[in-house]
Amino acid sequence: MNITIILIILLVGAILTYLSGNRFASKVAMLFGVAAAIFSVALCLKYGAAGANFSIDWISKPNISFSLKADGLSMAMILMTTILLPIIILGTQSREFKNEKMLYSLVMFMVFAMVGAFLSSNALLYYVFWEMSLIPIYFIIVLWGNGEIVKRRKAAMTFFLFTFAGSLFMLAAIIYMYTKTGSFQLEAFYNASLSQTEQIWIFLAFFLAYAIKIPIFPFHTWQANVYQKAPAIGTMLLAGIMSKMGAYSVIRWQLPVTPYASNEFRTIIVILCIIGVVYGAIMALRQDDLKRFLAYASLSHVGFIAAGSYALTYDGLEGAVILILAHGFGIVGMFYSADVIQTRMHTLTISKMGGIKEHAPKFSVAFFISILSSIGIPLTFNFIGEFTIMFGLYQVNLWYALTIGTALFLGALFMLRMYQQVMLGEPSVNPFRDLSKTETVVFALIIGVLIFFGVYVKPLTDLVSTSLTEIVMYINR
Repeated sequence: MNITIILIILLVGAILTYLSGNRFASKVAMLFGVAAAIFSVALCLKYGAAGANFSIDWISKPNISFSLKADGLSMAMILMTTILLPIIILGTQSREFKNEKMLYSLVMFMVFAMVGAFLSSNALLYYVFWEMSLIPIYFIIVLWGNGEIVKRRKAAMTFFLFTFAGSLFMLAAIIYMYTKTGSFQLEAFYNASLSQTEQIWIFLAFFLAYAIKIPIFPFHTWQANVYQKAPAIGTMLLAGIMSKMGAYSVIRWQLPVTPYASNEFRTIIVILCIIGVVYGAIMALRQDDLKRFLAYASLSHVGFIAAGSYALTYDGLEGAVILILAHGFGIVGMFYSADVIQTRMHTLTISKMGGIKEHAPKFSVAFFISILSSIGIPLTFNFIGEFTIMFGLYQVNLWYALTIGTALFLGALFMLRMYQQVMLGEPSVNPFRDLSKTETVVFALIIGVLIFFGVYVKPLTDLVSTSLTEIVMYINR
């Protein structure tokens, strides 16, 4: 089973979605999205944690090959991405968009680029896919976003310039690594003989790119405006998948390549992550716009993920991977809830909401379960990840675990407070239509994943264990 097939499915899907015209665009995108998800599951069942590789010569000078690596860690990311894709498309099919063929083809192309970044084991190929994913989301925000076109352009341009600037430092590090190893291959980077000073500079170059993408405090300043201005489909792609590219890359490309620098900077970065967790929670409490609220809530959660990664322990890394997957599904559910509310009420202002529960009992339950998962209630997917990360941090420093644990309380506070303001209170004067059959299916799929893996996470931990064990070996060498 050739692992390039998944990229072919997504790329051909992007082209045929555009050629199918506005009437059939969402249906064609859904067809290829489901096909990609089925192939990903088949790939995982066939190879499992052992993984599969693919490589052909691409460019002779410099020596660049088209190399893909689908080990357990990559497969976990691909499964998340390809399963979320049809869920996101299904959730937006009932919405009306201008030029749907362009929108859904950009969505397919963006997912193609992100899957390419997750699979690449050649650094230059990885960089190409990394940058390629920026182009679709820029146009999605500008052409289909919320608010005035000028503000949408400003938000999209800010995001593009921030991430592109950070990526240039990463490119410089990749080129330097090529001069040291004579190869762009991941294995060559892992086995490179670097001085302590070289490791520090390479670590910082990679860190800038990833800290902006995740984002880590204080590199988050682009996030709230972009999430607010992006359309629901764009926000779900950004928060659910694209931010995970940065977190995945920390584990795959940064830590094993620069073990000395990773240990040297561990304290500083973990403290920044903890500050981001608490800061995001406090800022969420102050928001009156639902999408900005969710942006800061997401900042708090991805800070948790980054802290687990930079703890440099096996449990920290395992918890980070679990929370990457849990947050991917959970935040898509939260932003989808915001889209349901905006579609019916034509506002995202929290202070103008309230009393929805009396009109929409099914939506109230689905929204509340999504919030409980986001809080990290036991038997939910998020809880497994957060608990494992805290255990990994405890192995480094007790105070790290205790301090970041305050986010569990703050998370419960700002999430339940938001739910109370939006859903409870006196019944609203204007009726609020309950979930349609399609919307019910979307919530059922998301909630099913969050609860199933909250109860039985072993398939995922078994899938990523071999990859993480190898990475920890390189970090501790």
